[in-house]
Amino acid sequence: MATHYLGCDLGADTGRLILGTLENGKISLEELHRFPTGATKVSGALHWEFDRLLNELKAGLKKAAARQLPIASISTDSWGVDYVVYDERGMPASPVWCYRDARTALGVEIVKGKVEWPVVFAETGIQFMALNTIYQIVTEPAERLQKARFLLLIGDAFNYFCSGVARNEASMASTTQLYNPTQGSWSQHLFSVLGLREDLFAPICPSGTRLGPMKKSLATEVGLPQIEVIASCSHDTGAAVAAVPAQGGHWAYLSSGTWSLMGVERPQPVMTEQARSLGFTNEIGYGNSVRLLKNIIGLWLIQESRRYWQKHGNQLGFDALEKMALAAPPFVSLINPDDPRFLSPDDMPKKIADFCRETGQPEPANMGACVRCIYESLALFYRVTLRRTEQLTGQKVERLHIVGGGSKDGTLNQFSANALKIPVLAGPTECAALGNILVQAIALGHLESHEAARQVVRDSFELKTYQPQNTAEWDAAAVRFERLLQ
Repeated sequence: MATHYLGCDLGADTGRLILGTLENGKISLEELHRFPTGATKVSGALHWEFDRLLNELKAGLKKAAARQLPIASISTDSWGVDYVVYDERGMPASPVWCYRDARTALGVEIVKGKVEWPVVFAETGIQFMALNTIYQIVTEPAERLQKARFLLLIGDAFNYFCSGVARNEASMASTTQLYNPTQGSWSQHLFSVLGLREDLFAPICPSGTRLGPMKKSLATEVGLPQIEVIASCSHDTGAAVAAVPAQGGHWAYLSSGTWSLMGVERPQPVMTEQARSLGFTNEIGYGNSVRLLKNIIGLWLIQESRRYWQKHGNQLGFDALEKMALAAPPFVSLINPDDPRFLSPDDMPKKIADFCRETGQPEPANMGACVRCIYESLALFYRVTLRRTEQLTGQKVERLHIVGGGSKDGTLNQFSANALKIPVLAGPTECAALGNILVQAIALGHLESHEAARQVVRDSFELKTYQPQNTAEWDAAAVRFERLLQ
């Protein structure tokens, strides 16, 4: 007998409502509704159109209702760090800020003035990124926070909209840099030194928490029964890693999309001075596992370059750009994807050209050369990241699972295998939605364990394996690349 679930999967560019069907030990996904999510500039500031996004969810729920299927539950996963402030009536207050807004630079200075960076890392195990919630929240007007009833992170705000139960799920809470992974709670020390109310952030719940039935008013409006609302893994990377089709040990994952998130699953956080200096982060995964990982700028570099080229009349798709990259000569120019200049939008090709010129390399000669430069630089950065992960854990990684939208990018997958010198297994692509739905199935007792859920993924999707090629050339390029990181 088939069981159906709904997963709302919110990315920084696109949101989707996905129907998941579990039947005979296999799972299938169907997209019911897709909508743009991108941030909007208002008077020079970047905000999310939160009300519009909730209306898009309702539109998707109406489509789900029209299918007249017995749906068991719903949950939302989203990007991390951003939040919604709720007023004294429990209503969302504007604005809902975007993590790419420039205000975070001020937040970094405010936090630096109150607490030293080694203390922040020792409390949270989270790498320094100016976009983290800790640097956003301190820029808020004191009056707005004083009046606020509570605060929820984005994915959890959608679960609250559906259920009326305000909880911040652990995988999402861990992205804030205000969560202590050893204590499994908000960091009282950081709240104290930053002057934040302890009751502002809604309570934390573990992954796979059943929040209760859908609000009657919402269910009636969209035409669904009061299906169960579950806090699965609210953070999209937590959800994606929950669905990685790995078995045994000695594997790493790469959640590949706008961001590349590369790491390993661990039973405990690694909060050493070395982990701090290398920019690693400890986020919570399903079952209170720890995802020791590095946040790496990912296909954003290509997405932003394409946006710039489109503005100037070159309407090429990603497939065409990939072909042009393969036709370009190898290893002409390389960039350090970790350079802060690449975080912000607008004219990415110029930023890449500037980096190459400043480091004594040729500027990419054309679009193909630019995209090749990005592909090679990302693959080489993955290599550096994997070697550092092995140093931190003392364990050799023997294979890499690439999941998410970027797992469809054959060129980047092959370059990654070449650079890492280990097999790369690509797929599935919809891993965040998949993990979201599988955790719902575990929470409802429809799957007996996390391992059983991963077996379902292996039985349901064909993975493509990439074997290393031309490793000597990549070894030589790696020597050049590592000089750019110094």
